[in-house]
Amino acid sequence: MMRTLVLVRHGQSTWNLENRFTGWIDVPLSERGIQEARDAGALLCEAGYAFDVALTSCLERATHTLELVLEEMDCGAVPIIQDWRLNERHYGALQGLNKRETAEKHGAQQVLEWRRGFSVRPPELADDHPTHPRNDSRYSGVPNLPGAESLADTLIRVRAWWHEALVPLLRTDQRVLVVAHGNSLRALAKLLEHLSEEEILEFNIPTGIPMVYRLDEHFIVLSRRFLADDAKLKAAVNEVRNQTSAKQDNHSG
Repeated sequence: MMRTLVLVRHGQSTWNLENRFTGWIDVPLSERGIQEARDAGALLCEAGYAFDVALTSCLERATHTLELVLEEMDCGAVPIIQDWRLNERHYGALQGLNKRETAEKHGAQQVLEWRRGFSVRPPELADDHPTHPRNDSRYSGVPNLPGAESLADTLIRVRAWWHEALVPLLRTDQRVLVVAHGNSLRALAKLLEHLSEEEILEFNIPTGIPMVYRLDEHFIVLSRRFLADDAKLKAAVNEVRNQTSAKQDNHSG
């Protein structure tokens, strides 16, 4: 028995456009991000996909993307489940800072490690910082809320979500759409594909392009593909990769 799992990284946000570290800060989609979300829905509809349930994070840029995708697919009745464990990786005290300027200040290698190093945490938010998630009512009752996370930390919560929330749906042959964030989806990809720390360092997920996994009955990955032609996918991935470059154009994810 083969199962299909579709993942979408949210459309470009306003802070993606400004090339800022976003993390758990709630920012809206940019105009481009709105169009990316609609395009993702149109692509999925054209390719004949349909869904029984959709899962997303607690952050507006993901939930709005999901709403637009389902609207384009004329699937407004699909139930939506939000889970904080699908939130973006928490970037701690880097949140709000421009990535290129941060690279100029601290060095490109340090920022690369903060962004992509598997076990490297960025500087942590103080517990009394107004943007610390413990001060957000959406996370009331969640223990051990982070003030900063590495990708390894993100993987821990995504793995728990996978076993507790996603696997039971897939076991009952539910057709599942997940709309989340670059790093929560990278963590899921590492889990599904058994990627090494070196491989996940180079794995980039562009905004708004559906990623389709085919899984066997044991949830072993049979295939993974993006719903985009090679040229579009290459350009989108390069945008993500070049966020800290002086030549980057502030349109990256």
